[in-house]
Order: sequence, then structure tokens, then C-alpha cells
Amino acid sequence: MALTFRASPGHGAAYLACTVAVAMVPVAVAWLTKLVLDRLTSGAGLSSALVGLAVALAAAGVLLGIVPQIVQYVRAELGRRAALRAHDELFTAVERVAGVARFEDPRFQDRLRLAQQSASAPAQTADSVLEVMRGTLTLIGFVVSLAVISREFTVIVLAAAIPTVLLELRLSRRRAAMVWRIGPIERRQMLYGDLLASPAAAKEIRLFGLGAYLRGRMLAERRAADADRRRTDRREVVVQGALAALSAVISGGGLVWVVVAAGRGLVTVGDVAMFVAAVAGLQGALGGLITSMAGAHHQVLLFGHYVAVVDAGPDLPPPDRPAPLPALRRGIELRDVWFRYSDDHPWALRGVSLFLPHGATIGLVGQNGAGKSTLVKLLCRFYDPTRGAILWDGVDLRDVPVEELRRRIGAVLQDFVTYDFSAADNIAMGDLPALGDLERIRGAAVRAGVDDTLSRLPRGYGTLLTRLFFGDAEEGDPGHGVMLSGGQWQRVALARAFLREERDLMILDEPNAGLDPEAEHDVHERLRRIRAGRTSLLISHRLGTVRDADLIVVLSGGTVAEQGRHADLLAARGAYARLFTLQAAGYAAEAGGRDGPGTAGGRDGPGTAGGEAPAPPGAMRGVSRR
Repeated sequence: MALTFRASPGHGAAYLACTVAVAMVPVAVAWLTKLVLDRLTSGAGLSSALVGLAVALAAAGVLLGIVPQIVQYVRAELGRRAALRAHDELFTAVERVAGVARFEDPRFQDRLRLAQQSASAPAQTADSVLEVMRGTLTLIGFVVSLAVISREFTVIVLAAAIPTVLLELRLSRRRAAMVWRIGPIERRQMLYGDLLASPAAAKEIRLFGLGAYLRGRMLAERRAADADRRRTDRREVVVQGALAALSAVISGGGLVWVVVAAGRGLVTVGDVAMFVAAVAGLQGALGGLITSMAGAHHQVLLFGHYVAVVDAGPDLPPPDRPAPLPALRRGIELRDVWFRYSDDHPWALRGVSLFLPHGATIGLVGQNGAGKSTLVKLLCRFYDPTRGAILWDGVDLRDVPVEELRRRIGAVLQDFVTYDFSAADNIAMGDLPALGDLERIRGAAVRAGVDDTLSRLPRGYGTLLTRLFFGDAEEGDPGHGVMLSGGQWQRVALARAFLREERDLMILDEPNAGLDPEAEHDVHERLRRIRAGRTSLLISHRLGTVRDADLIVVLSGGTVAEQGRHADLLAARGAYARLFTLQAAGYAAEAGGRDGPGTAGGRDGPGTAGGEAPAPPGAMRGVSRR
């Protein structure tokens, strides 16, 4: 209620006033009808009082016709404004979630989905509550009216309402529990539906003939959810049918009683009219009140998910006394860092101690699952270490406001986002102040080697990089939107990072993924120039990419297996030398198959003292994927 009335106090007050009017007008009509009939049957003839009553009755009828139309408009406008306010507050709360652990929690995803549903129609909850108030006012009016004629019958009607209220509330709790229970089922159903309709998945689904299989799984999930809904609906039909029958029996008995009483002269014709109107109104008010109470109860239970998200505490504890983050001058130290994603997960990092010197390029390598991406997440403070600390020139990252830390970091993440925006806006996502600054955006694109590609698009940098919808000037244009290749998207992601190239720390997580060997070599050289003199962390499976790093760190099983420069690590003949030799040997075999024996990878391969690579960095790409 507070949320709805905060969204639009004026419309909220108008809705409240209309609710009171809608509640009281039917009672007024019943009383005016009784008074008019009693005067007509009294034999007093036409009088100013009778005319006044008739005019009042007519005015009440006009209100009955007009007020619902006003209520409909006010309710709709209040709903729109409340939904806007609710979405703003909900996603402001989501934005405050500084880490990523909650987004990886299925229960949070279910709660967030239900919260979004509640945020789409918060006025429905307020509407249900106001309907309860309206029903209560109407009920009180008709109870008083009916009690004037028969207190005993009034008691009977109210007593019959008690089990109705209790049963309806129980049904509403069951329905809310059902909605929560089928949440994971509905998410899986949506997953399969999204896959079947996804442009990204269309090729593979058709190539492998997965359509019928995915459709079958989607329908199976739908059937499971429908079965749960069906059980709930059947229970409600039985209970509500029995309650409706009880209500009808009581109403019928009351009607017989009042007709007999009128025949005996115990009540007037006006009393009969009042009794009929009061019973009908009372039954209607009771039914409406009970339905509104059940609906409000159900809405409030669901709205609890919205409240849980909005009122959730921080996922990453903010510092009690925030420390300023100095410009990086010495380096970043990981001090005995342990981390696992939950108590049920194995350790992803186990006692990692590492120093990343200022101004140096650190290459981070290791097999899948070695802990490379986890280390990146900790540096960006998407998570906090389970044990140990990460120090930025001696300052613990947990003592620094997380937004201040992230302003100092530029990054190309391995799973970068392809936004359904224009080319210019896609690059500007790397640094929002660059929005609209085409000179900055184009400069970053030039450094990423993607300017020629984007400039040749139908609308240049204003071209949408999606076919999901039309842009402002593309309605009806069959050639709207462009789909980039994986390598082109990789360069767009690099351009985003180049917008932040002046940051203290640059993280490049598989920046050459998705590139052909020639493009990979080109990007490698561009990155080498950008990294010069800056602190950067370069993660790659292809060891030729990191061979010129100032320091190479090999992770294995969540620990630092070895570290040093390329030549030193080759000479040590440890894990790095073994991985490098395997990659180089694979490339040599490929080259030998094409050009004959004796080419790179023989006596002059990476195992020699000089440690020279048999091929440029880009040449390793195809081998690592084999």
C-alpha cells in the first residue's frame, strides 16, 4: 500500500475516496428504496419528502453508473505509476547486489522472477486490500440494515461466513505455495522455449535435429506445472462449490421467511424490499470480501518475494570505515588466498600467494579448472576470499567501496556480453561517459582494429548489432540490423576495454578467443602496445600469447605451481615447459603435414635454451582447440 501511494498520492487518494463511495452507495440505495416503498404504501400520497427520496434514489443510481468508470480509470493510472515505481525500486535493489553469487543461486533466481511479477502489478495487491476495505464497509452497512429487520437471521448469515473465510485463506496459502513450488519447473520450461526461439541456437538445433527433443522437454515441464495447478483448481472448485451451495440455502430460507412474515403483516413491503436487497447485498459483500481477502492474502504472500529482494542486505559486506584506494604504485598482492563457491564446493583456490608488480604484464596460464577465472573474479571483487586477503598497495580490497575499486579496472572478460544495441553504444558500454562521444568511441575501435568493419555497416556506428527489433529509423526496413561474427564481436569487446585503458589495472581474459590466427597475431600486437608500462593481467590457454609477459604464473589445482619469465620456465622443465612443448609439438605436426618434416618444433623448437617459439602467437590457436 505504501509503495502504491508513494507512486501517486493524488491518484491513491482518489481511489480511496471512490472505494468508500462504491462501498456505501448500494447500502444507501437499499435504504432509499425501503423508504420510498413504505411511503407509497402508507397512503399519504405525493409529498415533497417522497419526491426528495425519489431524487436521492435517482442520484444514487447515477453514482452507481459513474463511479465504477472513474474507479477503472484511476485504478489503471495508479497501476501504471505503481508498476513504474516498483520496477525502479526492485532493480535499484538488484543493482546494489555488488557480487555475482546471488545471481548464480537458483533460489534467488526464482525469487527474483516472482518479484518481477509482483513489481509488474503492485497496484493489484493494493487493489485487493482496498477491495477488502470496500467489502467490509458494504458488509457493515448491510449487516446493520438486515439487523433492523431480523437479528437472528443476521447472526446465521455471519456465522456461515466464518468457515468460508477460513477455507478461502487456506486455499490462498495453498495457491501461493503452488506458485513457489512450480517456479523451477517454469524456469526450465522457459529455458527450452527460449532455446527453440533463439537466433543463436537456431543453427545447432537444426543441424543436430534437437527441435523435437527440446519441444518434448518443454511440454513435459509444462504438463508437470499444469498438473500441480490442476490439483489446486480442483480443490478450489470443490470447496467453493460447497460454500456457494451453503450460501444459496441460507438466502433461500431467508426469502421464504420474510415473505411469510409479510403475509402475516409482521413486516412492511419496504421491509421486504430492504430484506431482499440486504440479503443479496450481504451475500454479495461477503463473497466479494472473502474473495478479496483471499486475493489480497495471495498477493501479499507473492509480494513477500519483492520485499525480500528489495530489503535484502548487502551480499558483499561494506567496510565499516571505507579506506581510500590509492593510485597503484607498488602492486597487488594475494596473501594466502583460499576460496570456494560454497561450503559444498571444493576449494577453487588453495593458499595462493602472489604479487602482481605495478607496470608489469602478468601472464596467467593453466588448464581448465585451475582457478584462473576465479582469481579474476576475486580481483574484481565479485566475491571475497574465504580466507586470506588481496591487497592493493597494502590496502585490503574489502576495506574499499566496491564501486571505487571497479572504476580503477578495465577488462575484457571471457564471457563478454553482446548487447542488442547499436555499434557505438556497444563500445560505449565499456565507459558510460563515452556515450554520444563518437570520437572517443571510434578511437577505441581503431585501436581494437574494428573501425573499418563498423564504418562499412549500413548506418555506420549507428547500426544495430541485432535483428531482434527495429531501431528508430529502421521500421519496415528489411535490411535493418547486422549480426557480427565471433571474431568481430571479440574486437568490439576489446574496444570497450580500450575506452578504459588509462585504468590502474587491465584484465584481459582470453582476449584472442574467437580470432583466426592472423587476427589473433594482430590483436596480440595491439595489446602489447596498449599494455606497455601499465599493470595488466593476461589470461590465456595459448601460451604463445603470454610468452612476452614480464611474469608468467602457472596455476594448477588452485595453487601456484610455478612462476617466472618464459625462458626461465622453459629451462625449469616444469608444468609450463610441458604445456608449451605440447602446444608447439601439435603445431609442428600440423605444419609438418603440410610442408614436410624438419619444420618448426624439431631441434629448434621451444625446448631449446633460447626458448624461441616455432611460430607467431596466433599460430597456437588451432592447436589448442584440437
